[in-house]
Amino acid sequence: MELTHIDETGKARMVDVSEKAITKRVAIASGYVKVAPETLALIKQGEVKKGDVLAVARVAGILAAKRTGELIPLCHPLSLESVVVDLQLDEENSMILIEAQAVNSAKTGIEMEALTAVSVAGLTIYDMCKAVDKYMVIGDIKLLHKSGGKSGVFDRDPAKEY
Repeated sequence: MELTHIDETGKARMVDVSEKAITKRVAIASGYVKVAPETLALIKQGEVKKGDVLAVARVAGILAAKRTGELIPLCHPLSLESVVVDLQLDEENSMILIEAQAVNSAKTGIEMEALTAVSVAGLTIYDMCKAVDKYMVIGDIKLLHKSGGKSGVFDRDPAKEY
């Protein structure tokens, strides 16, 4: 396996995608924010003083996906056709589950946009709730699915987790 962001002398580089075909690309990523049960109750009841945690985190994730090329040094700036950030309350495990899907037609993948959306949505939840819960944990951010491009389809196999 070859690292594409390293040139023949070992220096970091942006990958040249000028010869690649434009294809429809889809990426789905997920993660979670583990919170105290009391914090989850405040979020569910809309009683966090900074506002609607889920609505703000959703918008923050979408905005982050759109700005990924500015945040990750070697990422290509991409035009996105769709970004959906879904947040679900998991009361049994006292978590907010985050899933983001990014879609475009381009010469390079959009995995980083989906992963960035999940990451920033999680950070936004942390920011909005830190006054009442400093023990929150943002975790398990990972790519679930990607399609399009030369490498084809990737679907995460839970049996191969490490």
